[in-house]
Amino acid sequence: MTSPTNAHAAKGSSKPRILTGDTPTGMLHLGHWVGSVKRRVQLQSTHDCYFILANMHAFTTRVEKSTDIRRDCIEIVRDYLAMGIDPEVSTIFLQSEIPAIAELTFLFAMLLPFNRVMRNPTLKTEIELKGLGENYSFGFPLYAVGQTADILAFRPVGVPVGEDQVPHLELTREVARRFDQIFCGVDPQTEDDDYVKHGGALPIPRADVGKVGRLVGTDGKNKMSKSLNNAIFISDSPKDVEKKVKAIFTGRQSPTEPGDVTNALFQYVEAFIDDEARVAELKSRYAAGDNLGDGHVKLEVAASLNKLLDPMRERRKAYEGKDDVILDILKKGSQRANDLAEETLALVKEKANLITYPRVVRYV
Repeated sequence: MTSPTNAHAAKGSSKPRILTGDTPTGMLHLGHWVGSVKRRVQLQSTHDCYFILANMHAFTTRVEKSTDIRRDCIEIVRDYLAMGIDPEVSTIFLQSEIPAIAELTFLFAMLLPFNRVMRNPTLKTEIELKGLGENYSFGFPLYAVGQTADILAFRPVGVPVGEDQVPHLELTREVARRFDQIFCGVDPQTEDDDYVKHGGALPIPRADVGKVGRLVGTDGKNKMSKSLNNAIFISDSPKDVEKKVKAIFTGRQSPTEPGDVTNALFQYVEAFIDDEARVAELKSRYAAGDNLGDGHVKLEVAASLNKLLDPMRERRKAYEGKDDVILDILKKGSQRANDLAEETLALVKEKANLITYPRVVRYV
């Protein structure tokens, strides 16, 4: 990931900053791990990491389920801790506790034509998958604008995301360019990595897509998702993992039938079996119909997944029933996030010639 050297993290840190996170719609699954969280764990040692729980965005389609959203926030933090996110190193925080985000959303909405927001392919896909038709709230398309504020409030140089979130990030990049060009006088011909160097207030963040940008669910067709009932969760038991892997659909009828090594099952083989020689052998035999059944491949995949998930399950178990610990992590993280977001808001207001007064957000 390319990082401008002058767009660093919060005061006192020389590390480049990243921002990413999740909308609380349930516990995390393997799609989250390979798409983004694995990368976040790796970046903790080299970057100043901010991880947002976008709980207000969850209200766009679940406004009548606020209790569930609150519970999901807590469960996601448990999953973060299980997967290796360290709250002493990284900042985990709640979107709803950062007032600067709402203010920036309103301002950034002025920089985006409505038809540009509605052309976002991720929005179109969500409307279709969730069966919203024309019956979605005004807040639903607004969340695409809000996501630009979620990111730019922390002035990151990179955003670890799954493949499906890249269009959202492109919208963010457009907002950052337009703000810097209008209010900071940056030449539109400037290279993205040089915007801050040439006087921009907001760096142009880059997408950092994981090795597996989009993990297919166990239905063998759609992206892994809780709502589609095709997900393998971080918290699933070994038996649940085996059962779900056995259900992965391939359409193949016989172990002597040449198989398609681009199918869903072999996406799991390549993503989760660490032995490259073994992966190559499985692909060769499967493609040739060399008496290698789907059932055997699925057993190997399940074993690899349980090897990955076993330590995560143990770490997660240590936080079961400890909601007070989780809430304290979120409170401390939200305070740190507020310090930085308020700094960004003051900078943005100054550049936009808005009359403003010094303020500090503090928790008691």
